[in-house]
This record gives sequence, C-alpha cells and structure tokens, in this order.
Amino acid sequence: MRRLFSAAVLASLPGTLAAQDVTQIALSDGGDTAWILTASALVLMMTLPGLGLFYGGLVRAKNFLSVLLQVGAVASVASVLWVVVGYTLAFGAVTNGWLGAGNAWMLIDLASVREGLTIPESTFALFQMTFAVITPALMVGAWVERARFGWVVGFCALWGLVVYAPVAHWVWGGGWLSGFGVLDFAGGIVVHTTAGVSALVIALLLGRRDGFPKSPLLPHAPALTMAGAALLWVGWFGFNGGSALTATDDASTAIINTHVAAATATLVWLLIEKVSLGKPTSVGWATGAIAGLATITPAAGFVGPGAAIVMGVLASVVCYYAIQLFKQKLHIDDSLDVFAVHGVGGMLGSLLLAVFLSTSFGGLGYGEGATMVSQLIAQAIGIGAVALFSAVATAILALMVSVIFPMRASEDDERNGLDIAAHGERAWDLD
Repeated sequence: MRRLFSAAVLASLPGTLAAQDVTQIALSDGGDTAWILTASALVLMMTLPGLGLFYGGLVRAKNFLSVLLQVGAVASVASVLWVVVGYTLAFGAVTNGWLGAGNAWMLIDLASVREGLTIPESTFALFQMTFAVITPALMVGAWVERARFGWVVGFCALWGLVVYAPVAHWVWGGGWLSGFGVLDFAGGIVVHTTAGVSALVIALLLGRRDGFPKSPLLPHAPALTMAGAALLWVGWFGFNGGSALTATDDASTAIINTHVAAATATLVWLLIEKVSLGKPTSVGWATGAIAGLATITPAAGFVGPGAAIVMGVLASVVCYYAIQLFKQKLHIDDSLDVFAVHGVGGMLGSLLLAVFLSTSFGGLGYGEGATMVSQLIAQAIGIGAVALFSAVATAILALMVSVIFPMRASEDDERNGLDIAAHGERAWDLD
C-alpha cells in the first residue's frame, strides 16, 4: 500500500520524470534492498575483522599488527577508489566489452533502480564495493612478514583498478567473458582466481622469508585464526547469498550450499590431518573452511546441496595437497597459502560448476544450446584468460610501484618484526 500511495503521488507530478519515477518505484523491492544492505555489512565484516584476524593469527607475534594494518589500509584505499572510478570501470555502461563507460565516476547519475534488478543502483554499488575491498586484501597473506607497507598500499590501489575492475566487467558487467558464456555466481573467477594468481606472482617476486623453508615459522595465535575463520564463514553468507541480488529462494539456496560445503570441507580436512599428521588441528579446521567456501563460491546459486557436499570434499583434498606441492616441494613462500587455497579452490569450483550445473545432479541446467562439455570449455577459457591477465598485469604493476616504494623490508626490519620496524608499535604489550 505504501508503494502504491507513493506512485499515486508521483503520478500527479507533471512531465516525463514523474512517469519514469513511477516505473522505477514499481520495480523496486524493499525486501531485496534490505537484504543486499545487510549482505554488504556481512561482506565488509569478512575483511574487517575476519580476514585480519585469520591472517594475523597465522603470523609470528612480531608481525601481527602489521597484518591488521595492511588489511585495514587496503580496505580503505580500495573503498575510496571504487567510489571515484572503480565502479564505473566495472559496472558502467557496456561499450566494447572490456571496460565500463565513465558514466558513473564518483557514483554520479546512479539510477533509482539498477537495470535488470529490483534494488537501487546505490545499493548495488555498495555491495559490489565490498567485493572490491576484500579481493586485494586476500593477497596480503602472500607477502606477510616481509613486504613494505608503502608498496602494499600503492600496489593494491593500482591492482584494484587495473586487474579487479576490468575482470569484474568482463564477467559480471556485461563484458566479453559473460558473452562467451562464462558463469561465476559470486567470485570464483573474479575474486579468487585474480587474487590467488596475483598472490603467487608476488610471492615469487618477493622471494622467501628469512628461514623458510628450513626453520618453522609457526602461527603465534591459532585461536585468533579460528575466530577469524568463523567470522569469514558467517560473512560468506552475505558474499554468496547476497550475490543472488534478491531476497528469494536464490539467496537461501546459495547460503545452504555455502554452509554445507564449508562444513564438509572442515571435516574432510581434519580427517586428512588425522591420517597424515596424527592429530587434527584448529588451523586445519580454519583452512578447510576457507577452502570449502572458496570452492563453492562460483557455483553457490547454480547447484544443489548434494553437489555442494561433493565440492566440499574435493576442495579439502585438492587444496590440502596443493599446499604440500607449492610450499613443501616447490618451496614457494606464499606465506599463508593464498594461491593454494583461494586460487586453486576458486578455479576448482569454477570447473566443477560446469559438471554440477546439470539437472541430473540437482543444478539449474544449462543455457539454450549449451552442454556440459561446452560449459566446461567456456569455464576453462574464462579461468585461463583471467589467470594470464592477472599474472602479467600483477608483475608489471608490482615492479612499477617498486620503483617508488621498495617491495621488501630490509633484513634487519624483517628480523625485528614489521610491527616495530614499520609502525613503531607492538600488538601485544606483555610487560
């Protein structure tokens, strides 16, 4: 009744504007808007404080504060740049399929209702901003304990505009990959592949931490890591459920799949640890949860709960042994396994999506003319194109920024810890 009353009032206004506003109000939905606003808060909680605590607990005590500050600073700069130009690059009017038009820089001239949805465009822009915030923050885990703060902020600022925004446009903004049939419900390609591959490149450019791999670089506070993982898990309901962009069965299905995939992955990871190491660990539970969440993300709204369980199993098995391969055998110091968990998990889920999309497995089914094979090919091309672009662009950006801000801390600073060396503070004053 309130919506009809507002429409009647606007209909009494003269001119085309009134008619346009009546149409937009008729298309808007307060329930959908309220859910996406809530989901935006949940996704921001994933970064602040979830990701900070998850990563912070995994480093040594002398670097805890530096991790929190890096995550916080990246979130800040990504938010500002998203408003200024990032949103319009990713979701501005479609022109050539590579970048959005500059019609919405500084979030000017946003529509009352985002085209094709039932929420205001400002709500849509807010929700997408939280994705632009957490994606570069994920990479912090690759360079903790050795990257300089100035380089981190400068690199992530450029990375969000040069890598994240274009890829978001390609897949979600009506760009060339979406036209090619690539599917990504909530970020297996846009978020986890870009961040994971870029993290691996930076880890290779920076080199290993002092003592790696001969000396154990043990987590100083697994309890904080577990708490951070729990916050990430809950926040992921907004990440995947919010990506339905409606408060309907699509959102609840995505949340159910998200939860059951993570729950399954934690159990499988603990089982693997019990068999391999003799004891299940809290860090293993936390890592398994993130692996399951990253793997289900691209498929959360497209598959059934049974498929989500299978994907949770595969997430733990594949990501666990990916960590062994990259860290233990290849001795690549991706400090907190960003590529092995987020990158591998996101790419795995993006491929499995093509299989479990089948109605035979409880999925929504393929588009007109598409088959399991054609969808698998489209997903593989999408992953390959985004991974290659992310790797090349990341290497160029990292080296460019290092001309002004050196990438790596000095040996003395690394030995003393970045909390004191870079920020003159200690996370814990035990005295």
